[in-house]
Amino acid sequence: MRVASYNAHGLRDSVPALVRVITALRADVLCLQEAPRSYGWRAGRARLAASAGLRVATPGRRGGVAVFTAPRVGVLHAEHHVLRPFLALERRALAIAVVEAEGTRLAVGSLHLDLHEPARLHHAAEAMALIEGVARRFRATAVLGGDINEQPHQPAWRFLAGRLADCHAAASMGDGLTFPARRPAARIDGVFAAREARVVSCGGADAPMADLTEASDHLPVVAELRVGV
Repeated sequence: MRVASYNAHGLRDSVPALVRVITALRADVLCLQEAPRSYGWRAGRARLAASAGLRVATPGRRGGVAVFTAPRVGVLHAEHHVLRPFLALERRALAIAVVEAEGTRLAVGSLHLDLHEPARLHHAAEAMALIEGVARRFRATAVLGGDINEQPHQPAWRFLAGRLADCHAAASMGDGLTFPARRPAARIDGVFAAREARVVSCGGADAPMADLTEASDHLPVVAELRVGV
């Protein structure tokens, strides 16, 4: 199963380039951040997904997070959680889809953490409790993809990597830098998977640099996972 995470920058850049990058990821499951969430958000998400040969798996507008899936992937369950509010900060959320393909069942969450460190750490713990609960309930392997808004040495990332495997650290392809797209200097986006999953590889999109820099201010991350093999 190929699970990707991508901050789409609110579709404020080139949407055709964004579609080409998403298509190049060849993801079975895509965790999207900064998905459409203003007026017409449902139609906007549906158009974006369909343009890349995917479909929208999760409900909910708040937080701008969503999970898209490929046609071969079945969606068994989906939910959306608005996370604890912090005064004067943007509301954050977690979108979760329980998916299955060829006997592999994953509980996949899409998360976008704040620039404010205490909020990031709290929401990372809150999201982890939610995704692990859904994974237990559906006997699925937990996977979390997101814009963490901090680097691997910082507290929220270290917390997530302590509970789940940091896929890039486990099987890296390339340097993993994701921000800013034009001159990547930091790895602030990642895919994390429960340790029963074997990380085959984790890297970026096989897409032209022109598309990557025109599509978003972030670069995507895609991990190939094997469960039970």
